[in-house]
Amino acid sequence: MYRGLAVALALTSTPVAALDLRMTNSYFLNRPASLDYDPTFCGLWIANEGPEAILVTLDGEELRRVGSALRRIKAISVEGDDLIVADGMGAFQRIGKDGVPLGAPFQIETGWADTEGIAIDDDGSLITVEDDPEYLSWLTPDGQILRRIDTMTLNPPLSEAQGIARDPRTGNLLIVDDLEGTNSLYEFDKDGNLLATASLHEFGLDPEGIAIRPGSNQLFVAFDAGARIISFEYTPTLPEDAKPLPPGADCMMF
Repeated sequence: MYRGLAVALALTSTPVAALDLRMTNSYFLNRPASLDYDPTFCGLWIANEGPEAILVTLDGEELRRVGSALRRIKAISVEGDDLIVADGMGAFQRIGKDGVPLGAPFQIETGWADTEGIAIDDDGSLITVEDDPEYLSWLTPDGQILRRIDTMTLNPPLSEAQGIARDPRTGNLLIVDDLEGTNSLYEFDKDGNLLATASLHEFGLDPEGIAIRPGSNQLFVAFDAGARIISFEYTPTLPEDAKPLPPGADCMMF
């Protein structure tokens, strides 16, 4: 177990903070590709590029499996009381947490997008990370492009973005870049301005997915090398006047 590893982040905005990562747990899971935290079940939804997504406890015990009309589920996000999934080829679908389809699959307006991760903005927009070409995108709920950032123009470039998580307290985005890129964690503000990066080499190789449990300052990162989910305690980047968590943003079972 790793303790006391402080990863200082030099921020370009006013708030001063450090993403202080402390590993707390680790378990094996086959090919974890995309994560999201579900406050209703206090668990993680995990896509592994197969036909189903699974819901597990925070210790990795499987709770349920769901499928979709997509050939595979490469990215997943909790969207209110439901789920949205993507196949990594431009198609999305909304499904219930019981796997019941809530509508037919739909396409991003470009027809193709190598979607690796999805987050939901507070206005209902989809925020996606895409590989080949490399974009951080904001989409309408039906897949129309609102705006895009070419992540290869960043310093350092974000060339292999895989997973994305949004902190509901600030709207800040955490994105992991896999081993073909920098094997790092990137932090953005809610408008997509790069705040900082931090290496993940100390903990594992080839990060693929990321999720936040904000109420307890927990971070979950899926690593392809070794097929592991690692949990961390972490210090979030929060301004002094950060608002409390919105209702339902963290564990609702207790």
